[in-house]
Amino acid sequence: MLSQALAITGINIRSIPERWAPSLVIVIGLAGVVAVFTALLAMAAGFESTLQATGSTDAALILRGGSDAELNSAFDRDSTDLIKQEPGIRIGGDGKPLASAELMIIAELVRKDDLRHGANITVRGVEPQAFALRPQLKIIAGRNFTPGLRELIVGRGVIRQFQGAELGQAIRMRGSEWTVVGIFASGDAHDSEMWTDANVARSTFGRLGSSSVLAALDGPDGLARLKSAVAGEPRLTMDVMREQDYFSGQTRQFRKTIGFLAGVVTLIMGLGAVFAALNSMYAAVAARGKEIATLRAIGFSALPVIVSVMIEALLLALGGAVLGALVAYALFNNLSVSTLGQNFTQVVFNFQVTPRLVVRGLIIAVVIGMIGGFLPALRAARLPVTTSLREA
Repeated sequence: MLSQALAITGINIRSIPERWAPSLVIVIGLAGVVAVFTALLAMAAGFESTLQATGSTDAALILRGGSDAELNSAFDRDSTDLIKQEPGIRIGGDGKPLASAELMIIAELVRKDDLRHGANITVRGVEPQAFALRPQLKIIAGRNFTPGLRELIVGRGVIRQFQGAELGQAIRMRGSEWTVVGIFASGDAHDSEMWTDANVARSTFGRLGSSSVLAALDGPDGLARLKSAVAGEPRLTMDVMREQDYFSGQTRQFRKTIGFLAGVVTLIMGLGAVFAALNSMYAAVAARGKEIATLRAIGFSALPVIVSVMIEALLLALGGAVLGALVAYALFNNLSVSTLGQNFTQVVFNFQVTPRLVVRGLIIAVVIGMIGGFLPALRAARLPVTTSLREA
């Protein structure tokens, strides 16, 4: 039986060039399904990777109680000073708590791909300890801002996606002008931000306090001690979490949305691909009716016929899947885009076409190929020999 299946499969494969048009329909249809599916999930994977890379497990982010994002949080100066003195926060080499009270401001820049409309972008006012808390952040061009002056350093993601933020440019924000004096790279969500001195940001934008406090944790039990101290402090109502957990949590809703969209689009396109495969394979079986009948007449059984048609459909499906994966990789891998984050500001990230996504695309293509090939294979096996020979 195996030798019969291999023999018929070999005949089918050798005849594909004679039926290149219907075969190409299957390949291109499945390539489109896999390419779209992979591209959508590559976007979600890139966004998730960027935010998960942001933050440290040995640093805590402190927000006002009930706030789900830095933009919604606010502390006055007395509260931030009190927070910095809480147990569980590491003391730096200068004898001061290793913590930075930071201010979140929303500004607007013009995107390079949409010159008519502006987009929100984060301006983060930071204290000097912010750089020690984020050792991965490096100035790659220009210099750091000077405390007390209206100067900015901008992330490299901002340079890629927005205009007017280049080194030496003046950016006007809410009636004041700021000079870009440096460009930094951090390899995470901070690449989508512009940084300045926290005190200058407060005085310029009329803010009295801060949005959040980032603090280094003092040892493995630092987070537990800090949470315990905050819970017992009646003057403070706040949420304490690891910095990395905060940024990872911001991807949850985005992942759900993209996952649902990818499922719907893949289902719709997959149904189209199934019908295309059914039509093409039925046509192929009909065209080879006399050939199949002859093989049955000389002793070939029905099962090898079914197996051969299924193998042909799977090979065409795999060809389409590989083509779709290559298209997705060539067009989308490392493509730099931006989207709204939880703070309603743009987060710049790169698409990531990972091996895991490619494998998932291959599995989808194989399933579609099996569905599209099964009924035509069953028809070929059940085709009456005498009828086929007489019609031929």
